[in-house]
Amino acid sequence: MNRWDVLVEVSPRAEIADPAGTTIERALAALGFAGVSGVRVGKAIRMEVTAADMSEARSVTEQMCDRLLANPVIEDARIELRAVAQDHSP
Repeated sequence: MNRWDVLVEVSPRAEIADPAGTTIERALAALGFAGVSGVRVGKAIRMEVTAADMSEARSVTEQMCDRLLANPVIEDARIELRAVAQDHSP
């Protein structure tokens, strides 16, 4: 079995209003940060998953997103996987 570093980024779907993003965008403008637009607020979930290969790790992570980590009706989840270096010391 291999270990995988997993990052799941959950954000509101494009067609869903994001009041937190709007508030931050307005506050940044009020603080003098011009040219900022399209602010969206989400969440990042980092974990380590043990699986036979990347395909299995992705599949398990997608199941976690569907069942708990994201609301598929109003949120999108983006998954990044990276193999954890294996220690082969004697």
